[in-house]
Amino acid sequence: MWWVYAILSAFFASLTAIFAKIGITGVNSNLATAIRSIIILLVAWGIVLARSEYKGISALSRHNLIYLIVSGLATGLSWIFYFKALQAGKVTQVAPVDKLSVALTIVLSVIFLGESLTLKTAIGAILIIIGTVILIFE
Repeated sequence: MWWVYAILSAFFASLTAIFAKIGITGVNSNLATAIRSIIILLVAWGIVLARSEYKGISALSRHNLIYLIVSGLATGLSWIFYFKALQAGKVTQVAPVDKLSVALTIVLSVIFLGESLTLKTAIGAILIIIGTVILIFE
């Protein structure tokens, strides 16, 4: 079932790029990111409250909180730079280069999480990196 969620994530991420490019026309990219973040905050908390999942807050450890906060900071910086890149470039360039994060995540998961690297995964990551380089220097 994970792959269904992953495909839905990819689909909505693609819509994000299109709608963001249209939405940031003539708008400061940091302001646009802040507005987008408020919407995400409302949607996420709306789902948590509607499903009574807020009860899990008390089970969070300090370790959980630290890494969720750091993850949030990384997400925020990613969005800020993504919107800045969308404002300066074409969606057809920015979105694929942004997906270099897939290859970087594979490398970092091996280094920091000790995940195994299969030949198939390594080849996929290398192809993503090659594709990114081609897009940057076209």
